[in-house]
Amino acid sequence: MTGKVSEKKTKIHEVVKWPDPVLAKPGATVTVFDAKLKKLVDEMFESMYAAQGIGLAAPQIAISQRITVIDVSFRKNPEEKIVLINPEIVEREGKQVEEEGCLSLPEIREKVSRAEWVKVKAQDVTGKWFEIEGTELLARAMQHEIDHLEGVLFIDRLSRLKRDLVIRKIKKLIKNGEW
Repeated sequence: MTGKVSEKKTKIHEVVKWPDPVLAKPGATVTVFDAKLKKLVDEMFESMYAAQGIGLAAPQIAISQRITVIDVSFRKNPEEKIVLINPEIVEREGKQVEEEGCLSLPEIREKVSRAEWVKVKAQDVTGKWFEIEGTELLARAMQHEIDHLEGVLFIDRLSRLKRDLVIRKIKKLIKNGEW
């Protein structure tokens, strides 16, 4: 033996882009909390980091389940890694309007109105229920990712005119083979 530690390779999933139909359908409720789920959550974090994101929902990697991972510190603080399984927003307050982007809509950024503060009820990888509160960027990330689990993208929250302009831009990129 050479003393070399074998490194566990984590699968990096490709992020699907709009208009993939999986992005428009609500994810299924997770009912099995096992090693396979834990492995998927680890893969989701690695896929999110590889794509330079701070949040990733399972539908974005073509898995139609109610699972999302968030790390607003982007690897700087491991304690800030959040896993939300079967999440539900139970309270919301205030309003913030900030620019958002999405890994499934690369290069598209628009201002979106969200609650300033949210309380979310969710399950962890063991199936245990918990509540988490977030403000500002964390509140925005939780709302954005939970939207994905409902089949809603941030462009669905834009005015009709803005949304039509964004879709026209994407269709042009698709036509030119740039999407």
